[in-house]
Amino acid sequence: MSSRGDGARGERVSRRGGGREAPSRQDEAPRLGTLEARVMDLLWDAGPSTIRGLIERLPGEPAYTTIATVLTNLHRKTLVSPRKEGRSTVYETTGTREQHVASVMSHALGSSRDRAASILHFAETIPDDELDLLREFLDRRGGGAS
Repeated sequence: MSSRGDGARGERVSRRGGGREAPSRQDEAPRLGTLEARVMDLLWDAGPSTIRGLIERLPGEPAYTTIATVLTNLHRKTLVSPRKEGRSTVYETTGTREQHVASVMSHALGSSRDRAASILHFAETIPDDELDLLREFLDRRGGGAS
């Protein structure tokens, strides 16, 4: 059976039968394709929306079925939740953009063979003003060195 990798989701897609195999790591943070990221940005910035509402705000007027598929994928990734409002389905995010970014960062650190070294390398890249923010947080939390 011939298959190709689908880099946007970390899944394998079979050319015969069209079925999807499970992602290689069940605990992996959801990675977003370009259109998924645009839809999430709209939902995070403007709040809940219908498919038609998203199409009106996306460039190039994508097909209704394309956005429906994107939202189905985002729901499968537990990033959006649908709810009925009358005859329409409204989609809303299940968390904030910041929570998603934190989840991606946490999973990236978790995939490291040396988590401590990865954290230290990351800390070396943080600008001074953000280091000050982190120090203030750690002091309030009781985890800072005084």
